[in-house]
Amino acid sequence: MGFFQLPILQDTGWDRSTFGFAIALQNLCWGIGQPFFGAIADRYGTWRVVTVGAILYIVGLVTMAFAATPLWLYIGGGVLVGLGVAACSFGVILAAMARLVGPEKRSLAFGLGTAAGSAGMFLYAPISQGLIDALGWSDSLLVFCVILLIIPVLAIPLRGNSSASNIAGAEIEQSISEALKEAFAHKSYLLLASGFFVCGFQVAFIAAHFPAYISDLGIEARWAVIAISLIGFFNIFGSLASGFIGQYYSKRILLALIYFARSIAFTVFLLVPATPTTIVIFSIVIGILWLSTVAPTNGLVAVMFGTRYLGMLGGIVFFSHQLGSFLGIWMGGVLYDQTGSYNLVWWLGMVLGLIAAVVHWPIKEEAVVRSPQNLASETI
Repeated sequence: MGFFQLPILQDTGWDRSTFGFAIALQNLCWGIGQPFFGAIADRYGTWRVVTVGAILYIVGLVTMAFAATPLWLYIGGGVLVGLGVAACSFGVILAAMARLVGPEKRSLAFGLGTAAGSAGMFLYAPISQGLIDALGWSDSLLVFCVILLIIPVLAIPLRGNSSASNIAGAEIEQSISEALKEAFAHKSYLLLASGFFVCGFQVAFIAAHFPAYISDLGIEARWAVIAISLIGFFNIFGSLASGFIGQYYSKRILLALIYFARSIAFTVFLLVPATPTTIVIFSIVIGILWLSTVAPTNGLVAVMFGTRYLGMLGGIVFFSHQLGSFLGIWMGGVLYDQTGSYNLVWWLGMVLGLIAAVVHWPIKEEAVVRSPQNLASETI
């Protein structure tokens, strides 16, 4: 969406706060919808949810393409696209993947699924800019609507629900309310959710505002395309590596190191004079760290509670991520309009990264302790 910001604002005369709020709202609706769509997929099957998500996404892009006022931009690009993404995103897809493999391969599967999303980012960054240059931003959104039609076809193998899995079938029987009560009484789960808030703040701010930030530096627009493509490309390797490392080593320590490394990357990038070379280096580094948090985060949820309600419980953690995304994108637009610079948000992202590194350290990487009735849990 970052590539659409300047073309939309140029044609409509809206400010960056308007576009920023629309994308922030998109991320908030993404987060709000994730636990609900995850719970529906757990019960009724992933294919149905993903198909609904593709339809919502298409309707949202069409609405966005013909938005005459900010309100329609908020409804289309914000609410509808956000809900569409929620139904097709990590909480739903990774939960389905978790039911296809045993615990000994789960982290690797999460890494593979995350890397696939990264490959899409790498592929569609230049496609997005190329379509905008050739067709304009509005027609480009309509082209993406056509591409989205393939999603329900590709999702056909995910027709089963959680009860259809031999892995989930071996786990205890719980109601949704019992699973929620157990999760929210679990200290490590709450710490994990709070840390994932920071991930959302950092990556969503970059995704939405980095192309405009590069333009503000007076650097050619092609470097923004290169930057986003590099982030997507190197995140393929970062996600796969994260899945591999999380399979054999501590996930909580891995997460703490990722957030700490992001803070270092932010600091160095802001202190060194910006050039195409520094943008490329930063994009490679942040690409490796980009979604490398997803596999170990979902892996920890599965370790704590199993896979029966993984779509819902992982979705709640992801809701925290999207609250961070909302603030990162919205604050980026507001503070830019007030100060003429993104620097305050960059520094805030750096500080939050350090806090996230500390928060993950005390997390207990083990299954929740359940009573004989399987209705209560002891916090760990």
